[in-house]
Amino acid sequence: MFRSIGNEISAVFGRDPAVRSRLEVALCYPGFHAILFYRTSNWLWHKDLKLLGRFVSHLGRFFSGIEIHPGATIGKQFFIDHGMGVVIGETAEVGNHVTLYHGVTLGGTTWNKGKRHPTLGDNVVVGAGAKILGPVTVGDGAAVGSNAVVVKDVPPGATVVGIPARVVDRGATKLTDDEHFAAYGATTPDMPDPVSKAINGLLEHIAKLDARIAELETDDDKSSSTTQVAEPAVDPADKRADC
Repeated sequence: MFRSIGNEISAVFGRDPAVRSRLEVALCYPGFHAILFYRTSNWLWHKDLKLLGRFVSHLGRFFSGIEIHPGATIGKQFFIDHGMGVVIGETAEVGNHVTLYHGVTLGGTTWNKGKRHPTLGDNVVVGAGAKILGPVTVGDGAAVGSNAVVVKDVPPGATVVGIPARVVDRGATKLTDDEHFAAYGATTPDMPDPVSKAINGLLEHIAKLDARIAELETDDDKSSSTTQVAEPAVDPADKRADC
């Protein structure tokens, strides 16, 4: 048991540069507190003490602001940073070395019993405010960007962003150690934004159209100046005839 607690504390050191000591983690990290409550409630749940397990889970929610159903399956060195507002449903499955940020939901999309919550592989990072809904699978080493809404499977090693979530990076790098850890699910500093890319494309197209219109207007002005009808010359003989 104490070894397990030590592993949970060790997970914080590789993923939060603000941490200074193990005592600080034990006293001041709600994500760590939530894990302790979850491990206890999960043990009770599997001992068929489900009501007591739910009660311990409720206490964990009260003290940490994080709701983890005792029936969920969570691997080792699970880390919830900041924590407030995280919800993990009953049939959710979370692998080893997974990191969630505040406001993340691993939720269901049906009232039917059975598997209805997501499955997260090992070394997955889920950014703040992201929602992963339904019995979808997020592959090993994948990253979910902040505020993304995932409703389809995510390939291993991929990065997804947006609503609904779209793959923007299919890199195969797995977050197997702290060196490759990607905070908030952002695996590259210049990660492309598909919405921004589309807007930039439209702006470029508009600029080309403006340039073409200006070119046509210039050609029209030149054409008008060269095709002006000259006033016909009057023959002096005609002037004398008029007189």
